[in-house]
Amino acid sequence: MKRINFLKQVIVVLFLAVIVSGSAFCVIPIPASQMYYEIKIYRIDQASQAVTIDNYLKDAFIPAVHRVGISKVGVFKPVEADTAFGKLIYVFIPYNTLDQYVKLVAALENDQVYLKAGKDFIDAPYNNPPFVRYESILLKAFKNMPEFRLPSYTTPRGERIYELRSYESATEAKAAKKIEMFNEGGEIGIFEKVGSNAVFYAQVLFGSKKPRLMYMTTYADMKSHDEHWTAFRNSTEWKTLSGKEEYKNATSKTNPYLLHPTEYSDF
Repeated sequence: MKRINFLKQVIVVLFLAVIVSGSAFCVIPIPASQMYYEIKIYRIDQASQAVTIDNYLKDAFIPAVHRVGISKVGVFKPVEADTAFGKLIYVFIPYNTLDQYVKLVAALENDQVYLKAGKDFIDAPYNNPPFVRYESILLKAFKNMPEFRLPSYTTPRGERIYELRSYESATEAKAAKKIEMFNEGGEIGIFEKVGSNAVFYAQVLFGSKKPRLMYMTTYADMKSHDEHWTAFRNSTEWKTLSGKEEYKNATSKTNPYLLHPTEYSDF
């Protein structure tokens, strides 16, 4: 059984490497400097489900992830004014390599402390599940910000704003142009200049609504959020960049999600 599980892990790593390389015939070495991120989105429709998930993440999942060497896990919920308030829970997990992602899955399966602490979530009754469904998205960091970065604020967690943005594109070529706009075009630099404190910028490798990219910027509170976005939109650099013909229609749909970090989130 152990040999079978090992072979499964090897196959998954090879499969992911082939997909990321963009070729079905040649596995290209993956740059170690560019991190990978997983975003889990739990959908709930009952307050009791939120309690079960919070307890699972706080007491079982996050401690187990820490034990395998991943020191920072982010957990976020929609702001009170959002229609999704009380309906979604976001979990952000960073990985140095794809192999680390696979090893975490195996480690959780064999972590007895985790399995015991998370039993109410993992082994919940079929007629009283802890969520409606959940989605898992795997992303690869942009080369101009290859590692995620932790923000630091003194404001209460309930006031801090983490804005997760999803940019969909009509075609693969347009998606590539939008990524180029962030990297070579200088969009990341504009966010840096206005002080938007980005956590990450990344391309979606696996997940729904492809092709798309996602990124997260952070703010001390909503007032700071609004001020920074006004500065971004009014900047000469952004007006020049967004007006370039080569970047026209690079995105077909933009979805912003305003979130607060939970009290037990690592950042």
